[in-house]
Amino acid sequence: MAYFSTKNITAIASVATLGAAMCLSAGTAFAQDRNVTEDQIIRALAPEKKPLTRGLSVGPQQTVDPTAVAAESKFVQKIRGRSTRSLSTAEREEIAAVVKDKPKIDLEINFDYNSADISAKSLPSVQALGRALTNNDLKGSTFVVAGHTDAAGGEAYNQDLSERRADAIKRYLVDKYGINGTDLVTVGYGKSKLKDPSQPMAEVNRRVQVVNMENKATASNASK
Repeated sequence: MAYFSTKNITAIASVATLGAAMCLSAGTAFAQDRNVTEDQIIRALAPEKKPLTRGLSVGPQQTVDPTAVAAESKFVQKIRGRSTRSLSTAEREEIAAVVKDKPKIDLEINFDYNSADISAKSLPSVQALGRALTNNDLKGSTFVVAGHTDAAGGEAYNQDLSERRADAIKRYLVDKYGINGTDLVTVGYGKSKLKDPSQPMAEVNRRVQVVNMENKATASNASK
């Protein structure tokens, strides 16, 4: 009987060890899923490729207002190279209006408490962003890097924190990936634009949104 008891104990221990390993693997996978990949960022930010149609066309055709396009391009050029704190409230709101229908992605980038220092666990996402923005599909475009906070704390405090955090992302991308600083427009919105207003304290509201403001073709045409 002792033999079988020992055997059973050994078997139970083996199953327990296997179960622990599986739980650890699942936890690791979950942690990795929180970090976005370079490919995901490229797909999210790449301008929609509109087919060139000649002759017969399928579906309703969207008309482009040249005046609106020119005005938008002029505004983009106006804010390029500006410091985050130099943007007025009106300019921040105009940026929000312009980027509404642009290719964008929300990144869950954590910072150290009450700090603009990027946390170690979020570095993979920031590094993926750096690689994506230097990819040939995106390189040379103008991007908005917008910082957002949750609803904890006062408006002035959150506005300042969101601006410092957007600046931290820009500084990292410029220093580590050689991205032209004028191609990155940083703006802070504090707690004014919660992603989930029904849960103002939720993590989903603490994010950095990256938006492709102007693709290379548009920039090239606007300069002509």
